[in-house]
Amino acid sequence: MKIKDFAVERYFAKYEFSAQYMLSSSDCDGYSMDYVLSVASADEKNLWESLKLGYTETVGSEFLRKAIKGHYKTIQMDEIVVSSPGEANFILMNVLLNKGDNVICMSPMYQSLYQVSKDLGCSISFWKPHENTGGWHYDITDLKKLISSKTKLIVVNFPHNPTGFSPTIEEHHKIIELARERGITIFSDEMYRYLNHNKETGLPSMCDLYENSISLWGTAKTFGLAGLRLGWLTSKNKGLLKKVEKFKDYLSICNSAPSEVLGTIALNNMDKFVIPNMDKIRFNISLFSEFHKINSRLIDFEEPLSGSTAFIRLKINEPASVFAEKLVKSTGIMLLPSETFEYGKCHARIGFGRKNMPEMLSVFGHYIRERYF
Repeated sequence: MKIKDFAVERYFAKYEFSAQYMLSSSDCDGYSMDYVLSVASADEKNLWESLKLGYTETVGSEFLRKAIKGHYKTIQMDEIVVSSPGEANFILMNVLLNKGDNVICMSPMYQSLYQVSKDLGCSISFWKPHENTGGWHYDITDLKKLISSKTKLIVVNFPHNPTGFSPTIEEHHKIIELARERGITIFSDEMYRYLNHNKETGLPSMCDLYENSISLWGTAKTFGLAGLRLGWLTSKNKGLLKKVEKFKDYLSICNSAPSEVLGTIALNNMDKFVIPNMDKIRFNISLFSEFHKINSRLIDFEEPLSGSTAFIRLKINEPASVFAEKLVKSTGIMLLPSETFEYGKCHARIGFGRKNMPEMLSVFGHYIRERYF
């Protein structure tokens, strides 16, 4: 299989470990090992201290799947397959889709959620948003118009990266109704699950609502533990998960034993991770809102409904990629341009999960006012 370069990840590879400031990161600051172990129970600490660095179960160790199960209403132990999130997505597309199938994906979207299926020979229909005053919005009527007799899969991502959009409960159910009526599978990327800015934006997991769906979640975004490289697929479709398990034998085979224990600790003590992350996200959104008021001549910004990112419009006379390259070279601020999402040349992603946001905005504001006002 030949596959196109991953534009977002190639951009991060270029700058993530050299730029001084990461204004576009979608994850929150990573927690230290000391912190993770400090919130562990006595049993969890014993699990860590007695850990043997051998192989683990392909589907995930029993103690980890038990911790995962506790965050769903209907999912059972044999309806979970643990993997890295990127691997899980790659496997799912390979076992579910065939050349000629139609896949509907949101746009802009994390590239792997559509690129794998595209390079498998599927046709891609993009569900595009409306950029309104008051925020980004994906209209269910637009989605309905995209569905054809060849549509095999609808791929959604809520909370949405990069726009921060989240549908209402009613809209969420309408997506399910559209799929159920036509026998279409839904793949729900829920990597930003529980990063809700208020009660209204919190959604149940898709796998608890629709029997023909697969949900993806993991430790990177919600928990601030991206270095664990841990995620999982959940579904009532056990036959599909068995195919995922078998395909995984050709890739990682099993998961990292230390990551499984640390992930279990995080899942069993979720508030210790999510509450500080959400406090930071809310604070940084308020900072950026004030920043926007001062610099509204140069950027358009609507507060995200959920998640840890927003997608701003740059009101400047050059492509976002050119602006971003100048910015990082002049200030050390890495800003992710919309070209990496294959979504025009006028937007950029902002990430709200970093504690040095005040310093970043000070440097960013000085730069744009000096160069573009």
